[in-house]
Amino acid sequence: MTRTLYKHFRLLGTLGVILLTGCAAPQQQVDYTAFRESRPASILVLPPLNESLEVQASNAVLAQATLPLAESGYYVVPVAVMAETFRQNGLTTPADIQELPAKKLHDIFGADAALYMTVKNYGSSYAVISSTTRVSIDAELIDLRSGAKLWAGHKELAQSSGSGGGLIGMLVNAVVTQIANNLSDQSYHVAGTTNLLLLSAGQQGGILYGPRSAKYELR
Repeated sequence: MTRTLYKHFRLLGTLGVILLTGCAAPQQQVDYTAFRESRPASILVLPPLNESLEVQASNAVLAQATLPLAESGYYVVPVAVMAETFRQNGLTTPADIQELPAKKLHDIFGADAALYMTVKNYGSSYAVISSTTRVSIDAELIDLRSGAKLWAGHKELAQSSGSGGGLIGMLVNAVVTQIANNLSDQSYHVAGTTNLLLLSAGQQGGILYGPRSAKYELR
């Protein structure tokens, strides 16, 4: 576990008993043939589609996607440059941006590949004595030169909070946790960890190391 990943996991601490779990679906074997043949060195991260009920989900996931890719050895087109370029061309919604042809994106940004993401779940739900913050993201890496799909992944994390100490203790903890989550936007922190686990090289079924990584030839 990298130092950065460790720091993000520490951000997930809240009052009460915390449980952080990943998606329970069994890992499938990933075919990296196209990825190895493409050898991408630069990645354009596109604004994620948002299928959740939280309007800030797309921006929250986008803002934290660059770090794991850069640490995995890739040059990532700055998010501000990407957003401003699209804005000047009248494109402001993730749906419109993700529908652009791969060749057009390559001509504009010069990146080897683009990361397409969809936020499936984002936010907290509250029961009487517990709360759960859940973030679920799908991702695909597409070669902008050929249009080939290089990699696809999915990650879901759920952080649950509860408390012992009898019914009164559980009720008090649930109220305190809900207030704390609202003030700190706990979903944002969970989204950051989800991005790290989904987009960091070296994970089972994850992306390969890029040419800026010392582990590039060890893949």
